[in-house]
Amino acid sequence: MPSSAVSEASSAGSAHDAVRYVRGHTLRLLRSGAEAYPAMIEAIAGARDRVHLETYILRADRAGRRFADALCERAAAGVHVRVMVDAFGSLGLDGAYLERLRGAGVRVVSYRPVAPWRPRWGLWRRNHRKTLVVDGTVGFLGGLNIGDEYSAVGEGGGGWHDLHVRIEGPAVRRIEELFRGTWEGAGGESMIVPPQTPAPAGPVLATVIANEDLRSRFRIRRAYMRAIRRARRTIRILNAYFIPQAGVRRALRRAARRGVDVRVIVPAVPDVRLAHYAGRHVYGRLLRAGVRIHEWLGPMMHAKVVVVDGAWCALGSYNLDYRSLLHDLEVIVAVLDDEFAACVQQGVEQDLQDCREITWEVWRKRPRWDRLLEWGAYRLRRWL
Repeated sequence: MPSSAVSEASSAGSAHDAVRYVRGHTLRLLRSGAEAYPAMIEAIAGARDRVHLETYILRADRAGRRFADALCERAAAGVHVRVMVDAFGSLGLDGAYLERLRGAGVRVVSYRPVAPWRPRWGLWRRNHRKTLVVDGTVGFLGGLNIGDEYSAVGEGGGGWHDLHVRIEGPAVRRIEELFRGTWEGAGGESMIVPPQTPAPAGPVLATVIANEDLRSRFRIRRAYMRAIRRARRTIRILNAYFIPQAGVRRALRRAARRGVDVRVIVPAVPDVRLAHYAGRHVYGRLLRAGVRIHEWLGPMMHAKVVVVDGAWCALGSYNLDYRSLLHDLEVIVAVLDDEFAACVQQGVEQDLQDCREITWEVWRKRPRWDRLLEWGAYRLRRWL
């Protein structure tokens, strides 16, 4: 790794005790379901001891059945297979699908069942993470749920654009510890995870950051803010639900004013229109400060990625919105590595070719009806 990245790692690590980068990782970037699903299923198929899968949305469609086939086969072979879904995100999951998993020996837990008659059932607190750990040595995390919308169009899917990452190295243990804490808190049986930390698997500096409790609610945001404030050349952001808080907006404006090339990619065709309008409400001051905003013109862009100076990047389930900050369980992997960050940034630069830019001149001429929708949606930003 270049010496500049090492020195940055040291300063970033000392900036706040919550972020400690560890060397010893190998990471592989996976673009959308076309790359992520086969890699995840291959890892599951090779499991010898345990499989821990956690997702916000699990569907009983073609993609979901592919995962069910792999999970059931491993459970039948004696592997400990645990699946945790968010009860609200997976509200429409077919009962027969769950019966098949349980019948094969897969343990399944729903995080916070939708049951208003129960005291403190918690509608707003959801598990938005998407992780997979196999045998405690291979981990996956990112923005992909499990459903046909993420599969390639040629495979009958929706072609949604998203990013996942395959991880080997010490950080995998952190992902599994997060799974265990949430699993047991959601009513799953006690888990025994071997105490060994996975051996170093490569040269990359990385860390897994999560907001598993009230005290750590702002931990991911702090990591993003620290990177944005240190940016000297470029900031690239892909975010499906871009409704940044005032502090994030201020940091982006200041970065643009000091000469940093700041570009944000958001969906042109959103799946949650209220969130789309709420985000558009804050574009004005960002555009005037020099932040460039682009709309992805393909099928839904669901990614959550930040790249700074081609040397630091983070991706996971965390949106730059109030829901991720205040309500949902989220997780990201932050990476200090020129080669991996450059790979991510190269993908973002390619994505920009499939976008249209929102300029200040066009944005300020938008119809009054759109302005009213944006104003109203922004009032609901804490619950979108």
